[in-house]
Amino acid sequence: MRTSLLLICMVFIVPFISIAQDSTIIVPKRVYTTKPLKSVEPPVVDGKLNDISWDIVSWEDGFTESRPDENTPPSNQTRFKVIYDRKYIYVGIQCLDNEPDKIVKRLSRRDGFDGDWVGIFIDSYYDKRTAFGFIVSAAGVKGDVFESNNGGNEDDSWNPIWYTKTNIDAEGWTAEMKIPLSQLKFGKSKEQVWGFEVMRRHFREEERSVWQRLPPDTGGFVSEFGELHGLMDLEPQNQLEIQPYTVGSVKTYEAEEGNPFRDGSDGKLTVGLDAKIGITNDLTMDVTINPDFGQVEADPSAIALDGFQIFFEEQRPFFVENKNIFDYTVSSSEAGNTFGSDNLFYSRRIGRSPQGYPDLLDNEFIDQPENANILGAAKFSGKTKNGWSIGVLESVTARKQATIVNNGERRKEVVEPLTNYFVGRLQKDFNDRNTFVGGILTATNRNQLTPELDFLHKSAYSGGLDFKHQWNDRDWYVGGNVIWSHVMGSEEAIRNTQESIAHLFQRVGADHVELDPGRTSLTGTGGNLQLGKIGNGHWKFETGATWRSPELELNDIGFQRRADDIRHYTWIGYQTLKSDKTFRKVGINYNHWSVWDFGGNFNSLMFNTNSWQNWKNNWFSNFGFNIEPVSYSNFALRGGPRLRESPQMSFWNGISMDERKKLRFEFFHNGNKASDNSFSSYYVEFGAVYQPFNSLRISASPEYGTNRNKLQYIDNLDVNGETRYLNGTVEQRTLSMSFRLNYTINPNLTIQYWGQPFISRGRYNNFKEVVDPLAKNFDDRISPFLENQLSLSEDVYAVDDDLDGTTDFSFDNPDFSFVQFRSNLVVRWEYIPGSEIFLVWSQDLSQSGNPREMLFQDLQDNIFNNEKPQNIFLIKATYRFIL
Repeated sequence: MRTSLLLICMVFIVPFISIAQDSTIIVPKRVYTTKPLKSVEPPVVDGKLNDISWDIVSWEDGFTESRPDENTPPSNQTRFKVIYDRKYIYVGIQCLDNEPDKIVKRLSRRDGFDGDWVGIFIDSYYDKRTAFGFIVSAAGVKGDVFESNNGGNEDDSWNPIWYTKTNIDAEGWTAEMKIPLSQLKFGKSKEQVWGFEVMRRHFREEERSVWQRLPPDTGGFVSEFGELHGLMDLEPQNQLEIQPYTVGSVKTYEAEEGNPFRDGSDGKLTVGLDAKIGITNDLTMDVTINPDFGQVEADPSAIALDGFQIFFEEQRPFFVENKNIFDYTVSSSEAGNTFGSDNLFYSRRIGRSPQGYPDLLDNEFIDQPENANILGAAKFSGKTKNGWSIGVLESVTARKQATIVNNGERRKEVVEPLTNYFVGRLQKDFNDRNTFVGGILTATNRNQLTPELDFLHKSAYSGGLDFKHQWNDRDWYVGGNVIWSHVMGSEEAIRNTQESIAHLFQRVGADHVELDPGRTSLTGTGGNLQLGKIGNGHWKFETGATWRSPELELNDIGFQRRADDIRHYTWIGYQTLKSDKTFRKVGINYNHWSVWDFGGNFNSLMFNTNSWQNWKNNWFSNFGFNIEPVSYSNFALRGGPRLRESPQMSFWNGISMDERKKLRFEFFHNGNKASDNSFSSYYVEFGAVYQPFNSLRISASPEYGTNRNKLQYIDNLDVNGETRYLNGTVEQRTLSMSFRLNYTINPNLTIQYWGQPFISRGRYNNFKEVVDPLAKNFDDRISPFLENQLSLSEDVYAVDDDLDGTTDFSFDNPDFSFVQFRSNLVVRWEYIPGSEIFLVWSQDLSQSGNPREMLFQDLQDNIFNNEKPQNIFLIKATYRFIL
């Protein structure tokens, strides 16, 4: 009751506190008027701005500092000009510098954003929510971003074709840009009005200056742009780009005697095609046929003992580009702790590893496909001038078979069916772009499931409606979404879903859910509703609630960790608006969360406070604390009863040096501990970056973590018709180090290396069973096994429950040691804009170690002394035709 009263007070009191804060001064919109090239030749893009064509417009200056000292004169002024013709828009920028010999020209790959840079941002839709950014560093390195959600989402995977050069002279440095109109999206009208912003980073002072003032307490980025006028009679340019490619690869590995599929090497040659077709100037079709992603860096190593799936970021170019259009996060929040990775569309489901694996007999060998080939995929996406955002994705993955050999005889078994994936996304802006309403629909359909694959859903559908309304100059907002899912399949498939860790309908004592083995479908709902204030003064806040019904299931094409969850969250934040003698900026936050299930059980109450600091010397630091006085888990016993978990406290703290330094370090650690010492963990990471000269950057990040849990789940055992909930004390140690080397010969030719040795070892002792899961005291929840009740032989524990000399039941030794080494060496040459050659060498070694060994010895034995890891060598060549 007291908790509910506290939440109600927060919801109603915080808005009135926020209203009382300082108001943002209304900033007038600046206007720049460009002119067309009519009787003069267009400028030659050489970075020198000495062409006569630049004389048809005047310089525009008057930049103001954005950070650290907002609304003050910058240390050095910037000015620009904009002209255009039928095909291109040209931008010339002069970055004045009173010490031009100190301009920093660090090299990096595209989108590196290192050293001095300047960028323009164009809201050609003029929707005050989306923008195209074109950025260039003093070293000539390109950067380009697509801004959406009023700058809340920034997609640097967008790689348009455009041209730029830079030059350093006695007054500073200059940048010249030539941007094809085909790379922008705009509607038809006699005179265009675009949102426009120019931003400069002055590296020595770590200073940002802007043409149109951006107060630090505004509710967004794109909505605050100035305006670009004078764009007359522009003709929309339909885009047509075709990029065929070929990939040759060789894989080497340790041969297995007698295994015809593991003779030591494999090779293949593949071809494919990417295309970008402008249906209209607003809408684009992206097509890929037989794509290959061999140059993509491998996922970092990870292992979790809680049973839930691990979220990995998408890295494949086709799915990364324009991903913001298809994003449908279920419950993003400023407060966090709302399963923010849950999404109706998780593109890594497409082309996943086959989900089936044949049962093998002794002396049988298998050739198991690594993934389900994507036969083809197409994206139709864009935004119209009148505010419609449209996204449609269609993809088909191949039917895959494993080949099994037994004494020379071969058979095949389907391990992944032919599968069709569909995503449709639609949004509409209203109310002068202050309101949007949208929807999404996804579908997964699997063709001709064989008896061996009957555990998969035959079809899965999900959908949702979302909205956001902003007012008071976008300072306040209310928004949210409502989603649903429907999955169908055999009785086996639906039972598997009911029993999966995300649902656990079979769990003991949960009267609001029930395992029904005869069902062939499930239908669930979820959503998120929130109210917040993000601008106008020092104070910000957000409060809301999110839920997932017990039957909600998104994992065929989406990502979902758990169902049967209702939670309320509130976040209050304070930020400084001006720098002082100590800090550039400081933020202080408070959060709290309350969690229930659909049976009305109160499962968690958590409080948090945290702060981050940007110091005057441009160091960054942060710290935070969580207190969770109430904690119960429906999932810890994997189908067993609800389990009380002891109250706990956790912390985190980090510090990083000024990122401009050629040698810099960072440090981060976190930990948690139960009040009765029933569990504790600690994680520490140390990072070092060294840039001896502008073209070379080296970094290393060693990490070490410990996890000690006296109630770590092992198994639920059926002993004479009674379920025994077996747990133990786990002592887990995890050690890894990521190493990166980036050598940039020039902005179009780079060499990159990434490698990560990884080991996670767990040793179990003090085995016990849970007997009273809701007992307040830890010792009352468990019944430990006596030492003379257990015996270990050939990695199996035998349990003599009644000490009569006869084994009553047994379980496998849960000790583990997982060792892995992954690395990628990539040489990338963009020999002409949009066309590339990749040379790639990848290594992968994954195997079990010895849990009794020390960590470093286990690493040495399994990685450094291993002579035959798996190696992949490939060359990929692409050529982009612009028609």
